[in-house]
Amino acid sequence: MIETRILRSLGLALGTSALALAAPLAPPLMAQDAASLPIIMAADTSGTPDERAATMLAQMTHAEKLAMLMGYFGEDFGPARFTADPNARDGSAGYVPGIERLGIPAQWQADAGLGVATQGGAPVKRARTALPSGLATAATWDRDIAFAGGAMIGREARADGFNVLLGGSVNLMREPRNGRNFEYAGEDPLLAGTIVGAQIAGVQSNRIISTSKHFAVNDQETDRGNGNSVLEEGAMRMSDLLAFQIAHEIGQPGSVMCAYNRINGPHACEHPFLLTQVLRGEWNWPGYVLSDWGAVHSTAASANAGLDQESGLGLQRAGWFAADKLKAALDAGEIDMTRIDLMVSRILRTMFAHGLIDDPVSEGNFIDFGTNRAVSQSDAESGIVLLKNDGNILPLAASAQRIAVIGGHADAGVLSGGGSSQVYPDGENAVPGLEPTGWPGPVVYYPSSPLEELRTLLPQARITYHDGRDHEAAAAVANQADVVIVFGTQWASESIDVPLYIEDDTLIESVALNNRNTIVVLQTGGPVLMPWADNVAAIVEAWYPGRMGGAAIANILTGAVNPSGHLPATFPRSLDQLPHPDAPHAGDVVYSEGAAVGYKWFDREGLEPLFPFGHGLSYTDFEYGNLTVTRAGEGLVATFSITNSGDVAGADAAQVYVSGDGWEAPQRLGGYAKIRLDPGETQLVSVAVDPRLLAMWDNANPGWSRAAGTYRVSVGESSRDIAASTQIALPASHLSPQWRPN
Repeated sequence: MIETRILRSLGLALGTSALALAAPLAPPLMAQDAASLPIIMAADTSGTPDERAATMLAQMTHAEKLAMLMGYFGEDFGPARFTADPNARDGSAGYVPGIERLGIPAQWQADAGLGVATQGGAPVKRARTALPSGLATAATWDRDIAFAGGAMIGREARADGFNVLLGGSVNLMREPRNGRNFEYAGEDPLLAGTIVGAQIAGVQSNRIISTSKHFAVNDQETDRGNGNSVLEEGAMRMSDLLAFQIAHEIGQPGSVMCAYNRINGPHACEHPFLLTQVLRGEWNWPGYVLSDWGAVHSTAASANAGLDQESGLGLQRAGWFAADKLKAALDAGEIDMTRIDLMVSRILRTMFAHGLIDDPVSEGNFIDFGTNRAVSQSDAESGIVLLKNDGNILPLAASAQRIAVIGGHADAGVLSGGGSSQVYPDGENAVPGLEPTGWPGPVVYYPSSPLEELRTLLPQARITYHDGRDHEAAAAVANQADVVIVFGTQWASESIDVPLYIEDDTLIESVALNNRNTIVVLQTGGPVLMPWADNVAAIVEAWYPGRMGGAAIANILTGAVNPSGHLPATFPRSLDQLPHPDAPHAGDVVYSEGAAVGYKWFDREGLEPLFPFGHGLSYTDFEYGNLTVTRAGEGLVATFSITNSGDVAGADAAQVYVSGDGWEAPQRLGGYAKIRLDPGETQLVSVAVDPRLLAMWDNANPGWSRAAGTYRVSVGESSRDIAASTQIALPASHLSPQWRPN
């Protein structure tokens, strides 16, 4: 029985192999060795995670250690290609067998950036709650909402028996056509790092592991498996790496997923600079590195660079960390046993630290979908951005008796992004059969109809719907309405990059020509061009608004909720404003803009965007004043007053920008706060500025160097809407690479 349990815990079949057609697996323990091993459970909870990991490691056999380093895809592809281990969770992204005699549970892994995702497509055995897109959560500028969303995902994951979540997506938006931008948190390292860090902390509040990904500079999908991101080290430190660093300081993720792409030559999963020097040596991060699915290209080079666990065998066939290849590398002297022990101890230490061993997960537990939907709806309502509102056409007035809703499948539901992050809802796909129906799809609409929600909130109005396919007929419907609401969509997904426009620009143009009271509601994966922007009265960016998106959109349009979202990314006027106007390409991608990502590029080059970073309108007005700045350690604190001078309650994202000489751009986001105010209410707000945001990375003397001089500090409602500024003189300063906030 002991032998049987051990073999099963290692994912090895006794008879017909459950992984018969995958790459070679770890060799089974020899029967005599297995029979002699005692059953040892990890019941002793004394000691630190490191101490407990060391004790556990000392009791492990060679085969057990190697088995900890290889993970398998968790979904069947059918017997002709790959059959998942029966102990893997249904539809999961990955599975690492446990070791029963030692009380080490399996690692059940799920993609979970926007909710607990299911691989293999619908129908699913268990529905989950979809949050709005990562960009929508970033647009809230609200750490508490980000934490609540992460905690919701973690609750559902634990209820379904998952203990490692592949979320924490923090790649910066260098390429607005990146098909995965909807999973991420925008273009600024401070905003992205703080929002994603809060999500990671929320997930891990459930005593499971969250991942930060995709490490690093994984900023387009074209040629993602072999494309080379070329970026000078100092620029990388002040942009992409700083976003990860801040997310780690706040969220303390248990694992990091190395990316598909190469960075300045080496692949991310065999990159000593990233995986050892930066993560371990400088950030003092104690977790373990797992690979993206199929991102490993070597055995010894990857292990020695700092990769601890290969993921997804079965989805790909290489199996670089399969036991036979690890053993061959050990025999050849390419890896030593000290390295293997280090890799295993990092995994064990993290499992102890995050409760996987002391508080194991189980399947089939109760999920409070009502509570979780409320979390998703709050996120959507806080992240929807009112971009334009000429004549205060919004909120919809009670006098609007005839309202036409056109396009975007608004009668049925709201759009979601595709790929491995796809969360399948309860009920059916509201708009089935849209292409692509297979990978990287299917295209999924959540069953939350903006049209039906509007009819509920505006019972006095006559609301008609037209699908928008026939532009002439749609224009005729628009001509008969007091107000027209046109829904524009852009579907995006993992593994593809997407054009920078919605799917039917000409529909909006046709409608706007026939009714100047046209409101456009966008559901997009990121920024889009808007050639019709000057011809419509209002524009609302709803992103991918999640499971309750229809209700959230209707609440914003009617004023039941006052919009408070602000853009986490710049919307350009044209492609030629981008640092790289040409379509994403294979091979070397040279990020010549350096650390001047997004609004910093627009500021540096003197370009006028369509809508600037940080922009977002409200149904009330806010006034800023009394700005003062004081030193606080190596950083600053900006203090100011904010007043709701309108007649309805609302919230604003107060943004602090800092400026210094010789930087990559005229200004940087230095801090922010989401403030909620009743009509006439004033609050005094203090926002801390991280000293790294007042410095430049110094390659010659590694660390953060600040020149002595005068620095400008500003506060406002966007990067281009500054309400007040002041100056402060600062002495020279240097912070080591190991510096972090208290």
